[in-house]
Amino acid sequence: MSKIKVMSENLANKIAAGEVVEKIASVVKELVENSIDAHAKNIVVSLEDGGLKSIQVIDDGDGMDEQDAILAFSRHATSKLLKEDDLFFIDTLGFRGEALPSIASVSHVTLKTCQNDIGTLIEIKGGKMLSHEESDSRVGTTITVTDLFYNTPARLKYLKTEASELAGCVSFIERLALSHPSISFVLQNNGHTLVKTSGSDNLHKCIHEIYGLNVSSKMLEVKASNDDFDLYGYICKPEILKSNRNHFITIVNDRVVKNYEINRAINDAYYTYKPDTKYPIVVLKINTDPTLIDVNIHPTKQDIKLSKIKELYELIYNTIKDTLYKSLLIPDAIKKPEYNEIKDNYVENFIHEEEKKEDSYHETNQMVMDLSYQEEKEEPIVINEEMKKLVLYPIGVAHGTYIIAQNEEGLYLIDQHAAQERVNYERYLKALKEQKITTTGLLFPITVELSSSEFLTVKNHLDVLTNIGFKVEEFGVNTFVFKEHPTWLKTGYEEESIKKIVDILIKNQGEFDPVKFNEHIAITLACKMSIKANMHISNEAIEELLNELCNCDNPYNCPHGRPTIIKFSIYDLERMFKRVMN
Repeated sequence: MSKIKVMSENLANKIAAGEVVEKIASVVKELVENSIDAHAKNIVVSLEDGGLKSIQVIDDGDGMDEQDAILAFSRHATSKLLKEDDLFFIDTLGFRGEALPSIASVSHVTLKTCQNDIGTLIEIKGGKMLSHEESDSRVGTTITVTDLFYNTPARLKYLKTEASELAGCVSFIERLALSHPSISFVLQNNGHTLVKTSGSDNLHKCIHEIYGLNVSSKMLEVKASNDDFDLYGYICKPEILKSNRNHFITIVNDRVVKNYEINRAINDAYYTYKPDTKYPIVVLKINTDPTLIDVNIHPTKQDIKLSKIKELYELIYNTIKDTLYKSLLIPDAIKKPEYNEIKDNYVENFIHEEEKKEDSYHETNQMVMDLSYQEEKEEPIVINEEMKKLVLYPIGVAHGTYIIAQNEEGLYLIDQHAAQERVNYERYLKALKEQKITTTGLLFPITVELSSSEFLTVKNHLDVLTNIGFKVEEFGVNTFVFKEHPTWLKTGYEEESIKKIVDILIKNQGEFDPVKFNEHIAITLACKMSIKANMHISNEAIEELLNELCNCDNPYNCPHGRPTIIKFSIYDLERMFKRVMN
């Protein structure tokens, strides 16, 4: 008797559900993406208990007739792919025809849809159709999902708490709203509005509606193109960094994706503008020919493969780097108030208030946000070149660490260590890039003794040391002797500097990158050779340091990403002392 059997369609759908439907946000994703593909302009997502009780998506899209509504719950039924060649020209968010039958196989689904004059109402539970009948004629689709995983208890027990599932839904809708700013999105939980966007088709305004004024006012526009890619979006100034990469919103052909190379390009572009453990807020839209991408590599379609990734990396890296370089990045000491905190407070703390009060608050909050956005757009963009014209007059030092300076615009605090670290970093990096290297001999050669493995690593890269100006020779067992060094080494710190450089060379023994090697040298030496906190320096030295800082390529951060300078504007000071009241 044959052991191999063809599984039933319902069993196949349940297996597919295990890949497509992992959590509440997965259901929301599939349903909302269907609404977008149906050309909806207004989408409302209503959850009960974070979606654990019910999920409802209402749209004003194209809708379906009765035949299509029934067929939509059949596996691999789709209107988005008709032939094999279409896989190379995918321009919709969905295309496999697996989502609806998969969801319906593990839940109770009610679908109400209308395309013209007569609507259709379908009810399915556990993959079995319970009923279908005529309904009202509102054009669009309403789909309600309840009892998720009621017939697959192994999956049900892996659903997380209401707060966790709700947070996942909020995060997804925010990303989707940013990828489609022309669509109005509303996300509600138990009647409380958590996300609401206007569908204005203005990406910056959408960022304002999602993140609030404190973030949107600190975003910089980026725009660039090459032969294969068009780039557009907003990046944040280094003063509003986050502790994870969750705010890298990357959108390829209107699809929110997660791609390692794209994320690496963003993170690398912020190098020395931020600490290694902090990450920027970035909303980046990338448009390209569909034939250059493959979205059919994972059931969730969030990961993609990109052709010409090297060219895309360079475009992203250079565009962000140039934008940061050209922008004035001195952080204001007094931040503007944040008007968009209600959804985060609700998700984290479950503030249960009267619905009337909540709705009133949101109306008021939205009015204030819209007004503040209009005001914010009028602020002039200040470019980095103005920093080089900045004249700072030192008037003191606080706690032996922070230089206090002023000019006609306000008061400035400068971290003396971070400031000199930046000056030294750029000086060392420039010296390391010089084609002509000036060296000087050591009156007493410096010996460096290493372990056997370290000795072999350095020996294999002696040309690296020679290229930056060192004359070094083997000297006995596992030992090198340095006889000459480049003149940019700080006098009196030659031995310490040489040992630091050798340590960096040993740590970079994998895939050796000369550019990163030079940067590591510059960062390490700049830190070790700079004045420390609580170290007294003369007024003349302070003036020289401030002048050198203002003329740096990036005067705003030390090479580790910490701020070097913070500004209190005249307005900030007068508001703090109640000289002005607005």
